[in-house]
Amino acid sequence: MTATASPQAPSSVLAVPPAAPGEAAAYFASRLAFHTDVADVHAALATGRADFAVVDSRSTPAWDQGHVPGAVHLPTAQIPELAAGSLDPAVPVVVYCWGPGCDGATRAALALARLGYRVKEMLGGIEYWIREGYEVETWEGTRQLPPDPLTAPVDGADCGC
Repeated sequence: MTATASPQAPSSVLAVPPAAPGEAAAYFASRLAFHTDVADVHAALATGRADFAVVDSRSTPAWDQGHVPGAVHLPTAQIPELAAGSLDPAVPVVVYCWGPGCDGATRAALALARLGYRVKEMLGGIEYWIREGYEVETWEGTRQLPPDPLTAPVDGADCGC
């Protein structure tokens, strides 16, 4: 006796089917044009070959609490007034804010793009910079916490992604 497969509704994962490969490739390429991550920013800065400027768009108290070494401090609301005096329009910009729960970096990136800068948003913000164990500058000097084992390899190795 042959069992007849009963039609089942797709899982919630596939209730909306994946895009065609060409559409998916275009989407993911576009996404990479707008975003980068903390590991890639750190790797570029560590080699001394960073071909971009890093902008911290948070408030002064947040900046003082800790920021990416070498970053430029441009609070989002002050970007229209301060960007020209702080950034070279020929150099791409990577902007960050607090973390994934904050869209301050997105607003800052929009403000910079409207001023004619080529800009990417650093996914994870300062939260993931710190959670991945990278050094920050503070008003008291530099500090570094150990990597969070839920977000970064604890042995300091490349995650392979």
